[in-house]
Amino acid sequence: MELEKFNYDNRIVKNFAFATMIWGAVGMLAGLWVALQLVFPSLNITQYGSFGRLRPLHTNAVIFAFVGNGIFMGVYYSLQRLCKARMFSDVLSKIHFWGWQLIIVSAAITLPIGLTQGAEYAELIWPIDIAITVIWVVFGWNMFGTIIKRREKHLYVAIWFYIATFVTVAVLHIVRSGELPYTWLKSYSFYAGVQDALVQWWYGHNAVAFFLTTPYLGLMYYFMPKAANRPVYSYRLSIIHFWALIFLYIWAGPHHLLYTALPNWAQSLGVVFSFMLIFPSWGGMINGLLTLRGAWDRVRDDVILKFMVVAVTAYGMATFEGPMLSLKNVSAIAHYTDWIVAHVHVGALGWNGMLTFGVLYWLIPRLYNTPLYSKKLANNHFWLGTLGIVFYAVPMYWAGFTQSSMWKQFTDAGQLKYSFLETVTYLRPFYAMRSVGGALFLVGVLLMIYNLFKTVAAGKLVADEPAEAPALAKEGHRHAGEHWHRWIERKPVQLMILSLVVILIGGIIELVPTFMIKENVPTITEVKPYTPLELQGRDIYVREGCYVCHSQMIRPFRSETERYGEYSKAGEFVYDHPFQWGSKRMGPDLAREGTGNLKKSDGWHFRHLREPSSMSEGSLMPPYPFLLEQDIDTALTGAKIRAMQTLGVPYDKGYDQQANADLMNQARSISGNLQNDSIRISPNKEVIAVIAYLQRLGTDITKNKKQ
Repeated sequence: MELEKFNYDNRIVKNFAFATMIWGAVGMLAGLWVALQLVFPSLNITQYGSFGRLRPLHTNAVIFAFVGNGIFMGVYYSLQRLCKARMFSDVLSKIHFWGWQLIIVSAAITLPIGLTQGAEYAELIWPIDIAITVIWVVFGWNMFGTIIKRREKHLYVAIWFYIATFVTVAVLHIVRSGELPYTWLKSYSFYAGVQDALVQWWYGHNAVAFFLTTPYLGLMYYFMPKAANRPVYSYRLSIIHFWALIFLYIWAGPHHLLYTALPNWAQSLGVVFSFMLIFPSWGGMINGLLTLRGAWDRVRDDVILKFMVVAVTAYGMATFEGPMLSLKNVSAIAHYTDWIVAHVHVGALGWNGMLTFGVLYWLIPRLYNTPLYSKKLANNHFWLGTLGIVFYAVPMYWAGFTQSSMWKQFTDAGQLKYSFLETVTYLRPFYAMRSVGGALFLVGVLLMIYNLFKTVAAGKLVADEPAEAPALAKEGHRHAGEHWHRWIERKPVQLMILSLVVILIGGIIELVPTFMIKENVPTITEVKPYTPLELQGRDIYVREGCYVCHSQMIRPFRSETERYGEYSKAGEFVYDHPFQWGSKRMGPDLAREGTGNLKKSDGWHFRHLREPSSMSEGSLMPPYPFLLEQDIDTALTGAKIRAMQTLGVPYDKGYDQQANADLMNQARSISGNLQNDSIRISPNKEVIAVIAYLQRLGTDITKNKKQ
């Protein structure tokens, strides 16, 4: 059989590898900085460097810059070799690379200046969302073009995971990016309250599933056997792993919303499918680890295999813990605490980080046709990374258990034993230890970058690697005795369509009833739209990232109703675009901030925003003195009201023309209250709007105690 000669494109792999290393260091440095801000609040330097603005920058940098580039690095290398074909288009490869880097740079600029959607892992503004869609299509076009022109008949298991990743991330991004622009840079979510919460965590959990997990499983299935020089342990197990995983994962999002105002049937679906996830997840872990059968002696000496073993082990730990956290009795303890931070970072640092490092150490010497510069430095990196994970995760687990128990403890007299601030100040040593772990991990990354760049300097890039393979023979019918799955492996388009159908089942069953059945979100007549001033204040609250530290969701536990007030109900949030339930409590819940025992004077809020420690000694909250200087952007008030009307908020027709007059009337009232408290400030300052919003929280529901 005549062999066809061709070249693999290693230049694009090199570009993504370099971007992975650089953005990894940047993202982890941002993570270390925000961790230190919880130990030393004085590190909240300027409004552009506050915790609320930098924490989303850190998560986006690690997820989309570090892991995203790592995915593309691994896919572009492995796909060409699995298909025995050069990438479909060098031009598309370049557009993909530079387009993705521009998206990352745009995120790095917009998030610190306060341009955000206010949805975790989906903070980027609508023009960037459109850019992501375009570049994702470019990636898919290039990937499927390569698969279709392949010379290898069967699609290896890694390619199944790449296809499912492309399809599912596209669906998730499109649904989560439903938003109505009211300026060239700003918009409101299409969804509100309960519906927005369900869409958010359907997206948020599956961003973890189909961006941080499935593509990395594809990398595991390719690079781990290559590094070990062993075949994958079980072909049949890989089939079960793939189809069970992508079917079950898409249902699991509601487990982030247990004991909230989400309808119970949706919560129960999330629990059931999340628990079942342990079986395919551990099937994949077992398949990965048993691939090393017969090669365990090499693991002691081969640093690349060490990284990969720790990565797959961390995957197993995280995917055992995830189903456990989805159980209601466990979630009641862990949710809103640092336990979740520990859980997430075992996956991010252990699974994504360590596997990426292993792939980089395996890949760069081959791209440059030279040995690794220093195995000793690589081993030092391995131990720094492993110890960094331990020093990060253990204090956070301990802090999470401590938080939850302190929140829930009562005295013999039936009073809450600890104030919320006591629980915050008690945890600062744990946060300090977490920072040590993060620093160790970052130092390891910097060692790797030095090691790999010295490796690059010693070699020369094999930009167009020569290869040869026979042309793809014409496909025939299924052969007698052939495994049934072999047919679908020869049909990339059918595999893509079947994957799409499998992931859509859970999404449709969970999302559609929540939107279509009115009884799922019963209305409360006393709940009214925000006034123009409150709406402006809410937008500033979102801009400053307050949702990353404060929840607005009181669960039906005695400890929470005693501390905050009446538990939250679905009908309270029908005008919240986006929802603000939060996922972590670095500060107290604010759902009833304007009512009952929680209600504070306008002067208290003013002083607290200006200098939090002056009102709450030991507070970790950043100061917001710039709110006292910056004017409310009243030029946008009318556009915001019109956008809300389009989204179904029942403002009177033509109210956009009257909105600023009402805004100033309410602002003057608050300014007058402050003057009575010996505080003189203009009514058009942003701090006035934020005070108005905080004082509004919870006031509607207290008018209707029977709900």
